[in-house]
Amino acid sequence: MTLAAPALRLMLRVRVARGMEIADRVPERRGIDHTRRPNGPLLWLHAASVGEVMSLLPVLDALATLTPGMTTLMTSGTVTSARLLEQRLPQMGLARRVLHRFVPLDVPAWVARFLDHWRPDAAGFVESELWPNILMGCQVRGIPAMLINARMSERSFNSWSRFPGASRFVLGGFARIHARSEVDAARLRALGARQVEMIGDLKLAAPVLPADPAILRHMETRFHGRPVFLAASTHPGEENLIRVVHETLSAHHSGLLTIIAPRHPERGPELSQALRAPSRQRGEAPPDKGIWIADTLGELGLWYRLCQVAFVGRSLIAPGGGQNPLEPARLGCVIATGPHTSNFTEHVALLREAGALEVTADVPALATFTGTMLSDPEARARMGERAKEAVKASGTVTDATARALLELMGETAVA
Repeated sequence: MTLAAPALRLMLRVRVARGMEIADRVPERRGIDHTRRPNGPLLWLHAASVGEVMSLLPVLDALATLTPGMTTLMTSGTVTSARLLEQRLPQMGLARRVLHRFVPLDVPAWVARFLDHWRPDAAGFVESELWPNILMGCQVRGIPAMLINARMSERSFNSWSRFPGASRFVLGGFARIHARSEVDAARLRALGARQVEMIGDLKLAAPVLPADPAILRHMETRFHGRPVFLAASTHPGEENLIRVVHETLSAHHSGLLTIIAPRHPERGPELSQALRAPSRQRGEAPPDKGIWIADTLGELGLWYRLCQVAFVGRSLIAPGGGQNPLEPARLGCVIATGPHTSNFTEHVALLREAGALEVTADVPALATFTGTMLSDPEARARMGERAKEAVKASGTVTDATARALLELMGETAVA
């Protein structure tokens, strides 16, 4: 059930104080926007956070090629995803074609204000973004909606199954649903979804994370010959465990550098203080040995290219959920996770079956695996090649998604 608007306003103020919202852009969360709607067809795409935004980047590129005159309104719900788009859209040449706004919270009046201002011709929602008031607002205005790369975990399926009427109503609001797997498609159909197709996992078609070539060359020279262990996308509590792993490994690996790249870079200062480690955000260089906090945005591709072993966070402490292991796999990394990866079950299974990912039960297991890999360059090379091979995907899923969205809008592709 949606909270009352006054409670949500208070929540937004708290989130601003915690750095989880941008103060100047809070009105967007209430559907308030004083900019002018662009002329011509407008497609609205919504992705919750960074992972979902990344999976849509190839679709945005395909849409720009297929329909040069169309504008896309891209919404998301996190500061990190907004900053990522600020970086990536200009790099892709899409800064004038794609507008970013924060998604309005699911309050009927706020949703109505958003939809009445932007008047999208169609809407696409990524994975499991099922907001009843937003979907109802689209239905009332005749805005066709599509669920993209639809995901329905076993836990979510069991929850929705307790309310069959609600699930049929919400899922019935989509004109098209592209499921990421046959399992997801079956669960969605069982809940009452119509027009469900399985065309593949969009995240498998996501681009390789970029890295600034000049910075990469500089870092490669600086790190040459050193063992480098990366803890990527870590969440609160994991960094102290990574320090234990580092201390265990450093006794046997001279000059070991452990890079901690927190999922939320704004946590960098507190981590730097707690771990007594230099911070990249403050312009401090990596130490000759020890821990370095890589608390910048958009540089994860750099660290994946520089490390010998990468641990993917939000997985050591329950309930966890995991972060995207496909990103390091595309770059041929040796990958480890903790045991709590329920949000990426299929991706972890794919990589494990290929012998390209190690699930470590605890800190000692992570230290043992990392130490073994640091000592065996041939094993690292084999595991990295298996990872790259496992995540090769057909580009058809990107093109099919873009064309399905255009069909929903009644637009004709030029290519």
